[in-house]
Amino acid sequence: MSKTPECAIESIGGIFKALSNEHRLRIMGWLMNPKDSFPPQPDGDLVEDGVCVTYLTKKTGLTQPSVTNHMHLLQKAGLVSSHRRKNWVFYKPQPEQFHQVIDALKILASKAPDHH
Repeated sequence: MSKTPECAIESIGGIFKALSNEHRLRIMGWLMNPKDSFPPQPDGDLVEDGVCVTYLTKKTGLTQPSVTNHMHLLQKAGLVSSHRRKNWVFYKPQPEQFHQVIDALKILASKAPDHH
């Protein structure tokens, strides 16, 4: 049976920590399905370019600095990427990070005793 690398455990811990806040978890759900969660943006495609922080601020009802802080934590965990266009920052989800977590959790689950 393969061992779970320590770096995978640290990565999972960072991701769970980032998603442990209900605002960040809700934001990730919206970003994973942006066309159903946000109206069209004038300055970029919701899927290709990501969602403008202004839209996230409106939808959450939080202040812009608070949303920016939440997004920074999600980005630090590798769950989103960002890019700046003019005065705006756009965020896109990084779904491959979720797949890595699922794979690491499967390795951990495979080590558990079988309880039928």
